[in-house]
Amino acid sequence: MSATHMPGATKFDEWLLENTWRRKDFGAVPAGSGLKPIPGDSGLPLLGHSLEALRLGLDFGLKRYETYGPVSWMKAFGINLVGIAGGDAIQVVLTNKDKAFSQQGWTYFIGPFFKRGLMLLDFEEHMFHRRLMQQAFTRPRIMGYLEHVAEEAARGVDAWQPGTFHVYPAMKQLTLDIAGSVFMASELGAEKDALNKAFVATVRAGTSLVRYAVPGSRWNAGLQGRKVLEDFFRRNVPAKRASDSNDLFAGLCHARDDDGEAFTDDDVVSHMIFLMMAAHDTSTITTTAAAYFLGKDRDWQDRARKECFAAGPGPLDIDALEGLRDLELVIKESLRLVAPVPTMARKTVKDTEVLGHYIPADTMIGLGPWVNHMLPDYWTNPDDFDPDRFGEERREDKSHRYAWMPFGGGAHKCIGMHFGMLEVKTLLHRMLTTYEWSVPQDYRVRWDSTSLPAPSDGLPVALKRL
Repeated sequence: MSATHMPGATKFDEWLLENTWRRKDFGAVPAGSGLKPIPGDSGLPLLGHSLEALRLGLDFGLKRYETYGPVSWMKAFGINLVGIAGGDAIQVVLTNKDKAFSQQGWTYFIGPFFKRGLMLLDFEEHMFHRRLMQQAFTRPRIMGYLEHVAEEAARGVDAWQPGTFHVYPAMKQLTLDIAGSVFMASELGAEKDALNKAFVATVRAGTSLVRYAVPGSRWNAGLQGRKVLEDFFRRNVPAKRASDSNDLFAGLCHARDDDGEAFTDDDVVSHMIFLMMAAHDTSTITTTAAAYFLGKDRDWQDRARKECFAAGPGPLDIDALEGLRDLELVIKESLRLVAPVPTMARKTVKDTEVLGHYIPADTMIGLGPWVNHMLPDYWTNPDDFDPDRFGEERREDKSHRYAWMPFGGGAHKCIGMHFGMLEVKTLLHRMLTTYEWSVPQDYRVRWDSTSLPAPSDGLPVALKRL
């Protein structure tokens, strides 16, 4: 997809793409190593490629890949950044055989807002925390969570009003309600709006061009949002440690390893902030994207609805949800076309190489999973919405181990991916058995890439109750 046909593209976008590529190799390669320098360019003076990356999102990543290949460097957000895309290159980083790639790449972008979250931990410490946290994502616990998901989904979706309806803001509010019920076994009450605002601020802050606590800046809003979230969860830790409830918050408070070690209060607070953000943001994006594609493709909407009615009115248990095969194809294709986490960050802790390119220690790395999702090397007509590409007869997602990677990969693969799929299925099942919806055939949503993808207009659909 080029800027010339990207939804919402402007002449300025086209000018940026065509006029800011000034090739310059990155870094001195050690003599006798046999390695190659990294191709790339610095972009505009001072700003580098920051504006393009924010404005163009996926198209920017695809253009970089087309211009320089799977490994390239650029200047953006005040630093030199090496971009990695394509299955083979990303596989080197995520398998991380020589432990050269650290999660501390995330620290530069979101460290002040999601400090000590699971995604920011490395190596042995990460594995310790992950093993403890895994106790909160066992199948029996997920079965209990789904009861809360179904209850909140029914209450929220049934209250929607037919007519012109904006999917994204309604879905974001609903998934936050679900996260509160599942993770805390309680409604968030009067603090819900403040918490939602705080989550939005912390996520958006990572790509701020002004990276100081300047009043009115996204960075400062993120710092203030972190304070709101930290205060909320810290106040609730004592009660959760004393409770025997089956929610995730209590699960983290009670988790123990074989030696009896547990999370500290600080650990619990940091993990709750990160998990609440990850759970409701990614579910919102995925469900919204699926609603968009189903709104444009009536045949697939009818096919998914038929399957949902056959499964029953709900609430569906875990086995019934796992049996919604057509709906799963729709969700997987939506995850491909709109990756909820379009980029991932790493930082090298020692000299290393990727596909023969020398990468020195202390280099920031940006991985491009969304780019992989759109490469014709792996996908037939990658711009098309075609859920059957995930069916057993085709399985285009098997064209490369990292052709499709909405949940990441390697040791840091999303710990809640199974629960997330079941949550999105529950939401779409309720939507499909309650409403039908459409968007004009000439309508093209524009995904705002300022932080995580979100429809810039909220995704208006024509909603009709069945």
